[in-house]
Amino acid sequence: MTQEMKALVCATPGQIALETRPVPARGPGEVLIRIRRAGICGTDFNIFAGHHPFLAYPRLIGHELSGTVEDAPEGSRFVPGQIVAIIPYIACGTCHACQNDKPNCCMNIAVLGVHKDGGMCEWLAVPEINVQSVDGLTLDQAATVEFLAIGAHAVRRAGAIAGRKVLVVGAGPIGLATALMASIAGAKVTLGDLDSDRLSLAAATIPLDATLVADQSFAASAQAATNGAGYDAVFDATGNRTSMERGFALVAHGGTYVFAGLIKDDITFSDPEFHKREITLMASRNATAEDFAHVITSIRTGLVPVGALLTHRTSLDDAAQNLSHWASHRTGLIKALIEIA
Repeated sequence: MTQEMKALVCATPGQIALETRPVPARGPGEVLIRIRRAGICGTDFNIFAGHHPFLAYPRLIGHELSGTVEDAPEGSRFVPGQIVAIIPYIACGTCHACQNDKPNCCMNIAVLGVHKDGGMCEWLAVPEINVQSVDGLTLDQAATVEFLAIGAHAVRRAGAIAGRKVLVVGAGPIGLATALMASIAGAKVTLGDLDSDRLSLAAATIPLDATLVADQSFAASAQAATNGAGYDAVFDATGNRTSMERGFALVAHGGTYVFAGLIKDDITFSDPEFHKREITLMASRNATAEDFAHVITSIRTGLVPVGALLTHRTSLDDAAQNLSHWASHRTGLIKALIEIA
């Protein structure tokens, strides 16, 4: 193994390039992974644009990762050459959240590619607890598990939704992941977005009951579609304050509203409307090993159209140029994948 590797680093907003860095040494309890695939996420585009609230530059980006085991601790459940996915949320294991089985919102969390350097590189060492077995999945499939797990976690946060009317607002990757996992959970899923072309692409890719264009008549259309009752669960995956605030009016009395997206701004809403509907308001952050396992099973059983979700590809050498281009030209883009080796 060489002593240096290529790494995709965002130095400042709008500036991203390949750098040469030392190959990380495997620490005690860590597994050294040869990274083979890295998905480009909305988070990566936000980092490139300077919109992420939890990040300091420069940052080696990337957290949707699959690869093969190079070296593991003695007695590890992993063996060299094994295909794995990476759970990119490094939790402390000792804080209040971790002690209550919520490592996804650890008080000291370090997310790869956000709080600490990530995996758009050739080698990565991570704690063994953050390595996920994906037996039977390909490298491509394994690289989609993380973003789908974000959707799976949001759906699990909403509770029992089988047979319920669900609205997902935002047809980006996280919105599509949420809509797909809600459909797998048995919900009747409507997807809303400003872009009618994205809605058409989504409807051709994942199972949906309906789509709605999120224009000036969005609220009226949503009310008409539910006979004025609203949706039992609404998920907002836009990362847009206006959309997140307007979503309260789309939730049924007794319904649940889940923020799957994240923004820097404050959110305001009408307390009388919130109270009279007895809305349950939830944040959804990251995912857990349970969500990863659910997604892996769903892929294995053919419920996830991975081939259709992976619309764009690039190499590590070309990734900086392509990511910069795709940040402002996303027509037809669902998920872009970097093939590293």
